[in-house]
Amino acid sequence: MTLALPDSIEQQFTPEDIRLHLALGMFIDHRVTLGQGAVIAGLSQSEFLHELGSRQIPIHYDESDASADVAAASQWGR
Repeated sequence: MTLALPDSIEQQFTPEDIRLHLALGMFIDHRVTLGQGAVIAGLSQSEFLHELGSRQIPIHYDESDASADVAAASQWGR
């Protein structure tokens, strides 16, 4: 996927910043799980948790999130 931003905005952020902010926004909106947010951000889950904590964003992690993460993790090992 390619995301085109106006030059004036793109110059203010690194690609890593943009990925992180996208992941945080999607996580806040309950569109991705913790694990998926970490993947989008290019971080480990613990690093993503740290980013959430430093921004005082509460985690919403339930049984369906855990199941989705287990399924995703099993695919990585193959």
